[in-house]
Amino acid sequence: MNKTTVGIAVVLLLIIAGALGLGAFKFKVAVNNTPIVNIVATSPKDATYIIDGKPVTIKNGIFEIEAAPGSVSKIITRYFGNEVRRDFDGDGREDIAFILTQEMGGSGTFYYVVAALNTKDGYVGSHGLLLGDRIAPQTTEMGKGDTMIVVNYADRNPGESFAVPPSMGKSLWLLLDPKTMQFNKIDQGMQPPL
Repeated sequence: MNKTTVGIAVVLLLIIAGALGLGAFKFKVAVNNTPIVNIVATSPKDATYIIDGKPVTIKNGIFEIEAAPGSVSKIITRYFGNEVRRDFDGDGREDIAFILTQEMGGSGTFYYVVAALNTKDGYVGSHGLLLGDRIAPQTTEMGKGDTMIVVNYADRNPGESFAVPPSMGKSLWLLLDPKTMQFNKIDQGMQPPL
């Protein structure tokens, strides 16, 4: 990407975020596919998250966009809940992790775990980690150590149709890397770093 393209992308993001009334902005250089611009929000329900490589800015817990230009079908991203609060980046401020859902206009509902760091300037959203399609979230809780979270949900057994209700319990152990704003899966048989 050349400097002109990056500059145009930054300006467009600023215009869109300004129109949504998100307040302060904080800029960051892109490294290893991390976002070029981190938009800082006053609430986790008004922050920007990266879902499947695309920025999604929820406002009052929801974001809607046309599935395609001129389409009646919408992509809807919503705050689901199952919050856990902890200081994930060690700065003395309480951060939050929770679940977002995304409906793509079809029958599926995709669930993502995200985090919002409470910085001195406001909340900065993370990359979303896909949990699954049409699962049944149960609880999200703190795990071993100060920054690990455990997401518990029900899923289908391998080979089962989406028409079958989720019945197989799963737990996902995650650590947020505050530098890349991405979650890392932890092998449940290994002792997580403290």
